[in-house]
Amino acid sequence: MKKIMLTAALTGAGETTEKNANVPVTPQEIADSAIKCARAGATVAHIHARDPKTGGISHDVEFFKEAVRLIRAADEDIIINITSGGGGDFIPNLENPYAAGEGSDMQTPEERHEPVGTLLPEMCTLDCGSVNMGDAVYLSPADWLRQQAQLVKEAGVKPELECFDSGHISFAKQLINEGLIEGEPMFQFCLGIPWGAENDAETIEYFKTRLPEHAHWSAFGIGRMQLPTVEEAAKRGGNVRVGLEDNLYLAKGVKATNEELVEKAVEILKGLDIEPMTPAEAREKYQLRDPQGGL
Repeated sequence: MKKIMLTAALTGAGETTEKNANVPVTPQEIADSAIKCARAGATVAHIHARDPKTGGISHDVEFFKEAVRLIRAADEDIIINITSGGGGDFIPNLENPYAAGEGSDMQTPEERHEPVGTLLPEMCTLDCGSVNMGDAVYLSPADWLRQQAQLVKEAGVKPELECFDSGHISFAKQLINEGLIEGEPMFQFCLGIPWGAENDAETIEYFKTRLPEHAHWSAFGIGRMQLPTVEEAAKRGGNVRVGLEDNLYLAKGVKATNEELVEKAVEILKGLDIEPMTPAEAREKYQLRDPQGGL
């Protein structure tokens, strides 16, 4: 059977915990969810941190550290992919548009990189541009991203180049041309997020045509489009991602767990005569670092 990489995006940073109690919050819950996803067939666990008291986004490296420690101590193997998106939500204060308004959450490039540089996972995400995201702007200026890319390169971590629109692919290629991304690049198409790229077959195919030679790619959709995007991306040769970061439901009105979404993705892939790579297979194919580095 053909094999592709299956990522479980476990928790994200959105205000989702009140909508689905299965969204993991504490480091223990995040680690437990990663291990269950590994058993269900996931190749990669994509990790954000949350404040155990509030359930909201947290940038505290200690929360990342504990979740990663627990995952690495488990018998089940899974690749760890830590977010480097950090604080990037900017909502202008209308009375003073130079200042951040209520709901903003901003970090410097060095602060966004800290969990990655401290824990040295095999992979991390690297968002490749700014984008209107709902009522906020996710802010990642080009020079900030160059700084982050350099830090990721020095850490020896494989960046997954997150592209929310076609211009982000162009900028990712610029990072490659500048020598800030080494090896065979890994792109991820982030589809259907207001107000970025549309989620449809035409967009996936167009994004594929913009990739440089020897690039690998993945795609994910949000909400009800998550599972259809697994099928669409896989049959077009891409890797795939599911999980409660992007979608809270297994079916209409049926709240999901991460492992149930992984199981459903595995079922979809099986129907296409595809199965998930093992973590060992993905480490070899994508030339990922030693999984025990950094602790």
